[in-house]
Amino acid sequence: MVAIATSLGLKILPLYITIVLGYVVVHFFGARRENMASLLIYIIGPVVIFLASYKVKLNLGVVSLPILLYLLSSFLALISLKFGSLFFRDNTKNILAFTAGTGNTGYFGIPLAIMLLDEGLANIYIFTVLASLLYESTVGFFVVAKGHYSIKQSLIKVAKLPSIYALILGLVFNLAHIELSHDLVAYLDYFKGAYAILGMMMIGMGLKGLAHVGIDKLFMGVAFFIKFIIYPAMVLLLIWIDSMFFHFFSMDLYRVMFIFSIVPMAGNTVAVASLLNVHPEKASLAVILSTVISIVSIPVMLALFMPQY
Repeated sequence: MVAIATSLGLKILPLYITIVLGYVVVHFFGARRENMASLLIYIIGPVVIFLASYKVKLNLGVVSLPILLYLLSSFLALISLKFGSLFFRDNTKNILAFTAGTGNTGYFGIPLAIMLLDEGLANIYIFTVLASLLYESTVGFFVVAKGHYSIKQSLIKVAKLPSIYALILGLVFNLAHIELSHDLVAYLDYFKGAYAILGMMMIGMGLKGLAHVGIDKLFMGVAFFIKFIIYPAMVLLLIWIDSMFFHFFSMDLYRVMFIFSIVPMAGNTVAVASLLNVHPEKASLAVILSTVISIVSIPVMLALFMPQY
C-alpha cells in the first residue's frame, strides 16, 4: 500500500508544484487573484464544461451521477448545519454547513481527474462537477445567505453562472448530434490544460497574507473531519450498496464518484465567509491547510479505497 500511495503521490506532485508557482506569481510579480478568477469563471471554465458535456457519452448512469451527488451534498449540508449549532453560536455554523456539502471539485478535482483517468472518464468527471455547481448555487447558497438575500436574488445569482449555460449548450450539441470540426475540438482541448494550470495556481495565490492568521482549531477540526472522513465514507457506502444490491453504476463511475469525494475544501468557502463577514482569512487558511493535508490524504485514500485502481 505504501508503494502504491507513493507512486500516486508522485503522479499528482505536479499539481502541488503548480500551487507553489501561484504563490510565486502573486508574491513576487504582483499578479491579482481576482483577474485569474474572472478568466477561469467567465472564459476558460465554461469552455471546459461545454467541451466535456459535448463529448461525454450519456447514459442513465452518467446522467444520474450528478443528481445523486447533489442530493448527498445537500443532505450533508443540512445535517451539518444542525450539528454545527452544538459547537457554534454565530454564522460559523453556516460556513461549516456550506463546506460539508462541497469540495474543490473544479480547480483541484478537474486537474486530478485529467491526470488519473482516461479522457472519457475525465469528461464524465467534469460533467459530474455540475453537482457542485448546482449545490453551491442553490442549497449551499441558501444555507449561508439565510437572512441576507431573498429567493429572487438567489435565483438571479444562479442565472448569472456562465458554466450553467455552457453545460446546457454542450448537452444540446451532444443530444442533437451536432458535429464540431476536428480542428475546433482539438483547439478547445487546450483549455483543459489551461484550466488545470491556472486553477491550481489560483489556490497558491491564496497563500499570500495568511502567515499571521489565527487558527480556529474547532472550526477546522470539525470541517476537516466532515471533508476527509464523512464525505468519502458516505460515497463509499453508496458504492457498496449499489455494488451489492442494485448494480446501477459501473466500476468506472465508482471511480469518478470516489475522486469527487476526496478533493480538499472548496475555494468558494472564502467567498462565502467574506459575504457573511465571518473571519474570511480563517476560512482561507482552512482551505489552504486542507489542500496541504490532501498531499498525503489523496494518495492514501486512492491506494486504500479506489475501486480497481
